[in-house]
Amino acid sequence: MCFYITAIGDEGSPARLHSDLFLEQLVEPALAELNLKVIRADKIAEPGMISTNVIEHIKRARLVVADLSLLNPNVFYEMALRHACKLPIVQIIQKADKLPFDVGQVNSLVIDNSNIYTFTPKLATYRTEITMLARSALEDPQHNGNPITVFYPNFWR
Repeated sequence: MCFYITAIGDEGSPARLHSDLFLEQLVEPALAELNLKVIRADKIAEPGMISTNVIEHIKRARLVVADLSLLNPNVFYEMALRHACKLPIVQIIQKADKLPFDVGQVNSLVIDNSNIYTFTPKLATYRTEITMLARSALEDPQHNGNPITVFYPNFWR
């Protein structure tokens, strides 16, 4: 299972439209090749508190894809939890947004979705890049590192 961390927003909102597009056109097809089912927070079909379920998925997922587009604070919080778990993660972001310094040092796939005429022809390329990043993260999660493992390796002591 892959947990997809993203800004979700209300039905029909720009955040939801973005999340649905990236999920359905990029992330799900890219990870199907690795036999990973992708789950987003609003699709968790388990009883209990939403926050508890999200944290469980962050902790237990084989892989996390974090879409940092729209610079949503919840996305960064959830990504930091995954970093603290020292588990595999892939970062993606739309070209229109600028990564903050601390996570900008981690390899992220920048996706240019500024217009349909440049985005659509590159869908297959973006999917392939997500698949390659995911495969790499799964094969060697410690090699990829994150701001916690790199800058504060004694965090867990």
